[in-house]
Amino acid sequence: MKTTPTSARLGWTGLTAIAPAVWGSTFIVTTHLLPEGHPLFAALMRSLPAGLIALLIARKLPRGSWWWKSAVLGTLNIGAFFPLLFLTAQHLPGGVAATLGAAQPLVVAFLAVVILQERFSIWRVLWGVIGVIGVALVVLGPAAGLDFIGIFAGLGGAVSMGCGVVLMKRWGRPEGVSAVGLVGWQLTAAGVLLLIPAFLVDGIPAGIDGRAVTGYLWLGLIGALLTYTLWFSGIRRLPVTSTALLGLLSPLVAAVLGAVIAHEGLTLLQLVGFAFALTAMVAGQLSPPSRRERAPV
Repeated sequence: MKTTPTSARLGWTGLTAIAPAVWGSTFIVTTHLLPEGHPLFAALMRSLPAGLIALLIARKLPRGSWWWKSAVLGTLNIGAFFPLLFLTAQHLPGGVAATLGAAQPLVVAFLAVVILQERFSIWRVLWGVIGVIGVALVVLGPAAGLDFIGIFAGLGGAVSMGCGVVLMKRWGRPEGVSAVGLVGWQLTAAGVLLLIPAFLVDGIPAGIDGRAVTGYLWLGLIGALLTYTLWFSGIRRLPVTSTALLGLLSPLVAAVLGAVIAHEGLTLLQLVGFAFALTAMVAGQLSPPSRRERAPV
């Protein structure tokens, strides 16, 4: 059976959505399995081992301008984003951190205009705002505390990865290089960047036990190597702003995991928030109504 462009896009959207769904486990793994207070070391363990494995699989190194492009993308998508993510998780309740992260599609929408010269999409910005509201209804509670370090880290993480996503779309992928190879370049670049700061600032945690090793393996092999391969492949084939809206899955999955682990039910307000966020995520994959109406039948 011949694959149509629509079915191919649906397939890639589904595959790409696996990445943010898996990333929804990051807060649970960080707070329940990893030693506390070592965000740089956690980021190093998530990036460098997985990057070296990817390089062994791909067996290709960057050439020409891709040396510095890999360093830039590795810094934005991973080297800066991972420590900020772990720092946010340690300074803020998961709900506040997730709400800040949900702002990333809005960052991408504005950067796409500046960097990619795309037309400003009110349609996707509107759904991005609705998505943030939906996530806030799901994850924010009356006990949500605010910490300025966590807030700046959360917003910084959203901006950092937003920039990385847009630059990935602009630069694409070199001819003959697999998605695993491109992921390996970025993860390794991020790991090298984090190597000295991780040991100088954080040091090696004293409490690395079996649970911590399990957490590092999950975050590195599944939460980095597998998911970034899917994510970067999706960015290459899908509109960048609609792809960013798939990131709303991450806080929603985190909320579900938190409810399951804490054995707490979801309130009616949270269910409404879920409906808002899921509607925003799905609607953001569609073209604006006026454009669909002009499309030839």
